[in-house]
Amino acid sequence: MKTDKIDINPIVDHAKFTPFHFNVVAWCLLIILFDGYDLAINGVVLPMLMEDWGLSAVQAGMLASTALAGMMFGAMIFGSLADKIGRKKVIMICIVLFSGLTFAGGFASNPTEFGILRFLAGLGIGGVMPNLVALTSEYAPKKMRSTLVTGMFSGYAVGGVMAALLGSWLTPSFGWEVMFFIAGIPLLLLPVIWKFLPESLGFIVKQNDQEQARKIVKCIAPNVTVNDKTVFTLPQESVPEAANVVSLFRRGRAMNTLLFWTAFFTCLLTMYALSSWLPKLMMAAGYSMDNSLMFMMVMNVGAVVGIVGGGILADRFHLKPVLMFLGIMGAIVMSLMGFQSNEFLLYILVFLAGAASIGSQMLLYSYVAQYYPLAVRSTGIGWSSAIGRMGAIVGPILIGGLLGMNLPAYFNFIAVGLPVLITAIAVAFIMNEKDKEKVQMTDAISAKA
Repeated sequence: MKTDKIDINPIVDHAKFTPFHFNVVAWCLLIILFDGYDLAINGVVLPMLMEDWGLSAVQAGMLASTALAGMMFGAMIFGSLADKIGRKKVIMICIVLFSGLTFAGGFASNPTEFGILRFLAGLGIGGVMPNLVALTSEYAPKKMRSTLVTGMFSGYAVGGVMAALLGSWLTPSFGWEVMFFIAGIPLLLLPVIWKFLPESLGFIVKQNDQEQARKIVKCIAPNVTVNDKTVFTLPQESVPEAANVVSLFRRGRAMNTLLFWTAFFTCLLTMYALSSWLPKLMMAAGYSMDNSLMFMMVMNVGAVVGIVGGGILADRFHLKPVLMFLGIMGAIVMSLMGFQSNEFLLYILVFLAGAASIGSQMLLYSYVAQYYPLAVRSTGIGWSSAIGRMGAIVGPILIGGLLGMNLPAYFNFIAVGLPVLITAIAVAFIMNEKDKEKVQMTDAISAKA
């Protein structure tokens, strides 16, 4: 019998949505929900830690940044590692790190212990994100790829909503520690996740596990004829690349890689400044703790709408114009949040700020996942995320410093909103393949002239 060689990319790109796709998105969504919860509890417990441990705003900002520093290293390490040992194994390692060590954070008795545990948990929080994005993107049909990736990522914002609600309900009776104990739930689900979460099809083919590849193809594309002689292959351009950061600057990718890094840095600076300090910023503007936690919940509800709606719009109009719109809108609404207005209008502004800042971050992940080829996809997402974490570290410290200076409220919010405008500008200069072809054609015409 003749051996049939089939490229897996067209199969994945043209597949119809099946229960197998739903399974991938659902498990990734559940994991990232707790990932988002683990990070969002920083903003919930920060005012309580300041009171319990007598921390200044600057010290609290530094403490909030320990998890973000861990996320930076986690994204670098686990993004590249997954391109070598597989997405699934790395995701499991990261769950143990972020869930187990966040749970342990509830037993911290001083800022030093707390900071160390948050840094180590951050390794898992930062490492799991690139791999969940890569795994979802690699299985998603092309026509709905942005929708599925951002839909999965909406779990991140839902985790933030969960943190705000549970914080307002449970911390008055049980203290800030209870928020960390809840984070241990994913540890109980590890055996189930290992059983039902599939490995990346591209990685399976790269490892030449043809039997497993055939089983998965039958699930995602039942209309494709598969037999014992069918051999699945990777696109030719995906094979020869090394999974390291140098590859991100080869094959004409250097400028786009730098622009992605700029966009991630500025977007995550805004997002984490807002996530870590929104309750405290609102308290500084004269609102109660309960009201401030409600603002945080509204921000995360807005994030869910921004993520899902942005994904749907991106599949229709492309990621680039949607990201530019969200960045400009975010800069405007966050600047307006610092001026005195009625509470209803402020809730709308906070809702839009969440849609713009967190929605932009998730769409950026989808953009990077679609830009880099399979061989360096997790590496590309991981390094973009890691550079973004530098902005995420700067954000809480910057706002903590501004709060310590007792500046007018509107100045603090303008400082939060300005970086996301830079995100929009950076995205505007990212060249798609069609843009590259136009530039090369123009250069060729100029050379002939």
